[in-house]
Amino acid sequence: MSYEMIALLMFSSMMLMLLTGQRVFGAIGGIASIAAILLWGTGGGDIPFSAAMKLMKWYPLLTLPMFIFMGYVLSETKIADDLYKMFHVWMGPVNGGLAIGTILLMVLISAMNGLSVAGMAIGATIALPELLKRKYDKRMVTGVIQAGSSLGILVPPSVVLVLYAMIARAPVGQLWLAGAVPGLMMAALFVIYIAIRCRIQPELGPAISEEERDASGENKYVLLLAGLLPLFIFAVMMVPFVMGKTSLVEASAVGALTALLASIIKRRMTWDILILCLRNTLGISCMFMWIILAALGFGAVFDGLGAVKAIENLFTEQLGLSPWMILILMQLSFLVMGTFLDDTAMLVIVAPLYVPLVGSLDLGMPRGDILIWYGVLYTITTQIAYMTPPFGYNLFLMRAMAPKDITLRDIYGSITPFVLVMVLALALVMLFPQIALWLPNLVYGK
Repeated sequence: MSYEMIALLMFSSMMLMLLTGQRVFGAIGGIASIAAILLWGTGGGDIPFSAAMKLMKWYPLLTLPMFIFMGYVLSETKIADDLYKMFHVWMGPVNGGLAIGTILLMVLISAMNGLSVAGMAIGATIALPELLKRKYDKRMVTGVIQAGSSLGILVPPSVVLVLYAMIARAPVGQLWLAGAVPGLMMAALFVIYIAIRCRIQPELGPAISEEERDASGENKYVLLLAGLLPLFIFAVMMVPFVMGKTSLVEASAVGALTALLASIIKRRMTWDILILCLRNTLGISCMFMWIILAALGFGAVFDGLGAVKAIENLFTEQLGLSPWMILILMQLSFLVMGTFLDDTAMLVIVAPLYVPLVGSLDLGMPRGDILIWYGVLYTITTQIAYMTPPFGYNLFLMRAMAPKDITLRDIYGSITPFVLVMVLALALVMLFPQIALWLPNLVYGK
């Protein structure tokens, strides 16, 4: 059997296992281990084993549990709630102000957690009831929360970019900085859309009267100080890292410790909440480690087969596609896969093929810059896939958390304008790579 047929058999077997509902790491890692033993005998078992050793020696992985723990502390102790109260008072007088405040809240939650699920949970439990109570259009608000929560996998510290960094052998710090400007740009585009739409159609996001806000001048400033605490925690964590005073792992430890101290000082931390945060952190961290381990094993077997070279030859020589056509086809494939897979599964499945291929394309940039830039492109495309029917991940999360009067049809209809904004952001980053590369090049230098 040719190497191409073996690679195709491995890929199709893995997809079949995933479609049967098997756990992602079990399907991918199992196929990799079985293929290695069948191809190279019992010695082939060393391939996934060596992948496990690479995982255990990867020092930046220590950032993963730190940032997840920080996010859970801020969420469970309701420190993140203070942010929304601040936006409620300060943004309420503007048409669409609470929706704009919700986007800003999601940006800050993303900068504290790195997971879109956390933003969705906070948005659906804190912001959604308030927005509906203030007579905001239900389609508008469900779209706002879904779009805002998707920023969690782009704005640093993104957990998805940590996974991409491990598979692509790219530096996590540069990837995080590369995601910062596109993430803020996308948030700004969301805000501009909401502001224009609510100015044209004020009934979609009515302004809130002074009496309804029920906030004296003193209360406004008290809320402002309380809402700025999460910003202070983020600054304490990220400023020394950007200035080169701390390493990435040290910065994550500072963030986790600062969040814990803040919750204790505000007397919101209890033993029950601490145990819950630790348990959830352990569960999510272990899940990601298993997925990374499976991805490394599968990628090692693929690399040993020479399948990557075969795919590269197919695209560039046999089909004669230009580098930009290949890149666009990759992005389209992510959108298709996003209808039935989550972001980690998509990356694990195609990274062994796509990452070496995109690194070999002649795009007029150094290979290192291409891998950093492509990580941002992948993440934005994943955000779009999260929100596109029929099986967008965020669509079902919203359906599970929204009130019964918000139907699945409302949820599907709410995301169209926000998906178009995301496509615009993706096009801008593709056409102008420096949007993603400017900040990491500035901080790390050439």
